[in-house]
Amino acid sequence: MKKNWKSRLAALGLAALSACSPQPKDNPIQGRVTIAADESLQPVIESIRRAYEGIYPDTKFDTLYRPEQQAVAAMLRDSARLVFATRELNASEVAVLAKEKIKVRTQVIATDAIALIVGKNNTDSLITMPELSGLFQGTITSWSQLKGSNQSGPVVLVFDNSNSSNLNFMLQKFGVQDVSKLRLYAVNSNRAVIDYVRTNPTALGFIGVNWISDGDEPLTRELSKDLRVMGVATKAVPSAISEYKQPFQANLAMQVYPLRRKVYVHSREVHSGLGGGLMTYIMRGEGSLLIEKSGLWPSVPYNRQVILNKN
Repeated sequence: MKKNWKSRLAALGLAALSACSPQPKDNPIQGRVTIAADESLQPVIESIRRAYEGIYPDTKFDTLYRPEQQAVAAMLRDSARLVFATRELNASEVAVLAKEKIKVRTQVIATDAIALIVGKNNTDSLITMPELSGLFQGTITSWSQLKGSNQSGPVVLVFDNSNSSNLNFMLQKFGVQDVSKLRLYAVNSNRAVIDYVRTNPTALGFIGVNWISDGDEPLTRELSKDLRVMGVATKAVPSAISEYKQPFQANLAMQVYPLRRKVYVHSREVHSGLGGGLMTYIMRGEGSLLIEKSGLWPSVPYNRQVILNKN
């Protein structure tokens, strides 16, 4: 009899604790959460967000588009549930979450690229990785120093932000520690980079390729006007024009474009919530198709089935 009473009391205690515990306000098909993303990824993230909210009308994502460092910081301080970035979290960032007993969940969702752009009045549309290294090491400062160049004047390297993933990627790629002697110019966004390059013939712009790679989007067609996308060769002396690669989707899939990078989503979510629902959606067919449409290469390519009927 005593054992029976003890069992009942234990059950009542668990029920009371459950009633007092705060219940999640969201799940994969309803709720409202904030997510953050590097601004260079805005077009593809907007496409995914709109599609998910269209399928599940009881969901809402408040999206913060920031330079990558700020976007990651928003997730770390719990101002955002997820962050879309172009790098893994470093050890100190993982430690911040570990102190809160949160095990970060990370997925690689796509291959992205840095597109190099010049205005239509600049006829130089080919560059090599050694030449890019020279620009970032400060040994090349003028367009006339580039092989086959028809342009004169100083090369101005234009980025969206001093804390952006685009700039950080290029600095790390070429091992740059000191930027004080480089002719760098930071504007407010990838779109502002495009506008600046369009009107400044000595500018060389660096943007996330998804800003100009979705041909079905009116904004993409508008932004692509009066621009040239440079081809980049790995070798110092390419033997053929075909060795210069542009950041087209096929070149990302074949991993032959040298300025490619991975896209990650990092989650601090501790329950089966709306953030997890979005991550699952991205890795399935519909999400992969949206990534493909944006011009990036999805980690899980969309599986197209072709059925042939015999007559």
